[in-house]
Amino acid sequence: MESPQLSSLYQQLILEHYRNPRNKAELDEKTVEIHMANPVCGDEIRLQLRIEGDQIADAKFIGSGCSISQAAVSMMTTRLEGASLDEADALAVRFTEMMHGDDSAAKDKSLGDLRALQGVSKFPVRIKCALLGFDALQEALKKEAEDVGGEPN
Repeated sequence: MESPQLSSLYQQLILEHYRNPRNKAELDEKTVEIHMANPVCGDEIRLQLRIEGDQIADAKFIGSGCSISQAAVSMMTTRLEGASLDEADALAVRFTEMMHGDDSAAKDKSLGDLRALQGVSKFPVRIKCALLGFDALQEALKKEAEDVGGEPN
């Protein structure tokens, strides 16, 4: 169980990313764009990536919605720049595992600030909010694999 101070720190980090999102802008030279929406709660994002070879050179998003969906995609895009496509896929898988209650994923330091969202897993109705950006990421990776003639991951 996390301490009240850690819980408060996590809440502050989520609010900071919501109020001052990182990488929230139009990406001029995008190579892939995925639009995702959660009609149940109104969350919406357009994830835009510029992929060069096997690397994500840049990641941006445009979106609106609750603090959880917007903070999660903000945190996610900060982890993506410079990541290989395999690393991006592994990040999405690991974050999804954390959202579904995997304790080892919640302790995985490779998630960085995204671990602040681990408490969301206790609220099933909010899990889709946190996963919206990651669902878009996985779709973008599939689309990129198909576009280059490869097999989707």
